[in-house]
Amino acid sequence: MLYSEQFLLRLTNGVRQLAPQWGQTPEAEIRLLTISENATFLIENKANRQALIVRVHRPDYHSEAEILSELAWIKALISEDIVATPKPIPGADGRLLQSFFDGESHRFAVAFEYMSGREPDAESALVKWYGALGEINARLHAHSRNWKRPDNFIRKTWDFDRVIGPGAHWGDWRQALGLTTAGQQILERTYQLLEQQIAAYGYGEDRFGLVHCDMRAANLLVDGERLGVIDFDDCGLSWFAYDFAAAISFMEHEPYIPDLMAAWLDGYRRVAPLPPEQEAALPMLIMLRRMQLTAWIASHAETPTAQAMGTAYTDGTVALAERYLAEAVRSGLAA
Repeated sequence: MLYSEQFLLRLTNGVRQLAPQWGQTPEAEIRLLTISENATFLIENKANRQALIVRVHRPDYHSEAEILSELAWIKALISEDIVATPKPIPGADGRLLQSFFDGESHRFAVAFEYMSGREPDAESALVKWYGALGEINARLHAHSRNWKRPDNFIRKTWDFDRVIGPGAHWGDWRQALGLTTAGQQILERTYQLLEQQIAAYGYGEDRFGLVHCDMRAANLLVDGERLGVIDFDDCGLSWFAYDFAAAISFMEHEPYIPDLMAAWLDGYRRVAPLPPEQEAALPMLIMLRRMQLTAWIASHAETPTAQAMGTAYTDGTVALAERYLAEAVRSGLAA
């Protein structure tokens, strides 16, 4: 249980220690906002009406070079007006990446401008916002293909092996919470089918490159007609179409997903064409992502998201896998 109350207190004290680097005075309030891969804090100074967001990185997940590479891409996207996203804020020493000692080891921390808005939900024209998200993805993918990365740029790769294979970054789906023997057999067949399909789909430059990889609803901020995108922490090399699979994380089973997909595709095509083979790959990548998140829940059981999902998410993954296999049989793609 990494994010225990004691550990979070140490992180809060560390953020308080760093606050003057970002021009924050002692009376500023520091409040934990979210725990996912990282711990995210709000520093709010009501006296001067200033606020900023501080992300404290999970231990042993990203290296210093990986974090600085993420920030370099964010700065490039902002400078070219590709997407509305918070600007990283340097400390008084000019460094974007700060660190503090939490009592056991050093923790990386990054400050960002505060971005107003709320998460879109099923009650607030979700289809509309996923159409806008499709436009954002198309612009972002075009930038990704053309951007000259810095020489020291390094980010994680999210290929089959690192998503649900032996080298998976987020753990083994076979350790899923509450997974039964029958359920494991279904997911094993799905795993084997996905492995074959991904091998056939491939990793060509036309379909695989630098992507956000986590534009789920929790990382979108709506304010008026603006759709902002936050949290590039998982950006890396993966399939361009995987951005949609990630965008419906934790709600893949909802009946309105086909409507979100249609809206996303319409939005994407308003900016750039999407080759038919990439559109056809969406169901495959959604199933791949679902199995990845099932492993994530097991390996991040201390987080509120994982606790809210629990074993029900595993059961839902098995049900989706059954339907995926049945559709593959009907389509002649599996025996």
